Amino acid sequence: MLKTRIITALIIFPTTLALVFLPPSWLFRLLTALVLLTGCWEFRQLADLRATPGWVLLGLQIIIFALLMLYWPVVKAEAMIFLGVACLAWLLMFSRLFVFRDGEKPGDNFRRFGFLSALGATTFCWFSLSWLHDRPNGSFIVFLILLIIWASDVGAYFSGKQFGRHKLAPMISPKKTWEGVYGGIALAIAAAFLWSFLIAGLNIPASALLTMTVLTTLASVGGDLFISIHKRTVGLKDTGSIFPGHGGILDRYDSLLAGAPFFALAYGVLAQ
Repeated sequence: MLKTRIITALIIFPTTLALVFLPPSWLFRLLTALVLLTGCWEFRQLADLRATPGWVLLGLQIIIFALLMLYWPVVKAEAMIFLGVACLAWLLMFSRLFVFRDGEKPGDNFRRFGFLSALGATTFCWFSLSWLHDRPNGSFIVFLILLIIWASDVGAYFSGKQFGRHKLAPMISPKKTWEGVYGGIALAIAAAFLWSFLIAGLNIPASALLTMTVLTTLASVGGDLFISIHKRTVGLKDTGSIFPGHGGILDRYDSLLAGAPFFALAYGVLAQ
């Protein structure tokens, strides 16, 4: 299993780099939409949707992506409004974390909220990444958010394993600790500053970068927990099997779903 995970990771990493750095913005939007459509399809299981609602969900998501790409010049001009709505929607979705009770069974309200959450999470993530990629040095900025999330995951794992004492959300993800969160934030800040100032040469004020990194890390933790409550409710270990040893799209990029809108909004407000 470990060998499989390592081999898959060695494939995922360069593929992600190629997606971020090689295509022009229009192709990046299209390829990102295809990736997130796969995630949307996986979400039908997390929302406990049956065949017909699952296909309706996928069909609506395709229509939304198609309209956004068709009218991209108009849509991106209102980016701050769209990103503000995205972050407010995620705050509403985060409220689920406080009312979750282990052992709950999926009911009609769970399915309705899951349906809307799937549309919102994938649409907002796509818009955020697409808008960032359209900025000057957009590829480097998109990679920055990925680096923040990867670094926070690594920092959280090792600091949680070494120092973890206080559980973050024991009913949702028993292994996560507050010490892990703090370690994740610390490593994410170090990685963000190293990439932005010493490697990529991004013109982002230090205070803005610090705020963006902390906000993105916290949002990414929330996104991970949000997907976890759905897994626990419907009894799934992984959202899919597209990545051997790692699971599905939502298993690998769940933190990005929530992290991207908060990063993009903070970037638009503080760094431009």
